[in-house]
Amino acid sequence: MKRFLLTLFILFISASIGFCATTSSYDKYGNRTGSYKSNSSGTVSSYDKYGNKTGSYKTNSNGTTTSYDKYGNRTGSFKTGSNGVTTSYDKFGNRTGTYKTNSNGTVTSYDKYGNRTGSFKTDSTGKTVQYDKYGNRVGTYK
Repeated sequence: MKRFLLTLFILFISASIGFCATTSSYDKYGNRTGSYKSNSSGTVSSYDKYGNKTGSYKTNSNGTTTSYDKYGNRTGSFKTGSNGVTTSYDKFGNRTGTYKTNSNGTVTSYDKYGNRTGSFKTDSTGKTVQYDKYGNRVGTYK
């Protein structure tokens, strides 16, 4: 679930690059919790609420997005293909998992060997239902 949410987060940040150079995040009380800044090379850096760099993401020309820690060390990457399949890799370039988005909006996750590990579906109200590898409902998130 964490990897799925991280992927969605990175996709959101990547999509936001074209709209503004700095985006700030806030909690429900309006307190600033962090910010994201993009530069001319396409790198998006994240910062905590005090302005300390916490990491960065960069998408290259072949569509691969690579994540880095606050020191600039590579921590992983992912690539989304034209077939709706997103593949994630560890910091050494080894495949760690795959996510496939179906036409009905269901995202199915697979381990590094191609075995189904679960799925997620978000409905029109924003509620996400999680299923295990057998299709049994295991949780709901909103």
